[in-house]
Amino acid sequence: MKLKQFIIGILVVFGFFAANAQDAPSGEKSSLFQNTEFQIRAGFSIGGSAPIPFPIEIRKIERYDPTLALGLEANLTKWLGDNQRWGIRTGLRAEGRGMKTEAEVKDYYTEVISDGGQKVTGNFTGMVQTTVKNSYFTIPVLAVYDLSSRWNLYGGLYFSSLIERNFSGYVYDGYLREGGATGSKLIFEGDDKGPYDFSDDLRVFQWGALVGGEWRLQKHLQLFSELTWGLNDLFKKDFKTVTFHMYSIYLNIGFGYRF
Repeated sequence: MKLKQFIIGILVVFGFFAANAQDAPSGEKSSLFQNTEFQIRAGFSIGGSAPIPFPIEIRKIERYDPTLALGLEANLTKWLGDNQRWGIRTGLRAEGRGMKTEAEVKDYYTEVISDGGQKVTGNFTGMVQTTVKNSYFTIPVLAVYDLSSRWNLYGGLYFSSLIERNFSGYVYDGYLREGGATGSKLIFEGDDKGPYDFSDDLRVFQWGALVGGEWRLQKHLQLFSELTWGLNDLFKKDFKTVTFHMYSIYLNIGFGYRF
């Protein structure tokens, strides 16, 4: 299923629930949806895939571009108790996560594709350009606290499934020692580049923590900001070319409409 089809599916399912949440004669919510709030949200993400802890091989980040990573979500919040200060929220989200970086590295273990099409591994010293552009289906499971008439705070976990993937780039202005620190040199200078593509090595299932807040601008319109922090490695467990763990860390900003 493509991302566009998923977004259409979100809108259709959400439209069904929103339409059936109201009784036609009175405008009151049906008993099935009593104390339940529906919301559709749109936003964008700023962040990236970061190594933690930061490895000594990466000496300097020369350039960082967060790229345009958009998201669309439909969710529902079930308010609990007589005072309805606490609620439980879940939903469906289609979102992008991406970045572009250029970094200066030294003795950075990697794998590149040579001019002949062979994969060459070794320690690279020089410049590395990386592009990350991934799309996910995400299900948040959150606790929501009604702080005031204007503010809600929320936090919990998210679970994501990778649907479109890209983790690729190239090395340049440097040299790679094949097989390790003492191997023969493969030099990249001028327009010479050594491409790499680790897209197929990305982990399909990801999960992490999510915390955020939303501010009620008017009766139906809300603004929100939230931080998502991945708790498992971006790459598969058996992938050894990237020798350090990388985690998805993003700030999401946008607006929502409450029904």
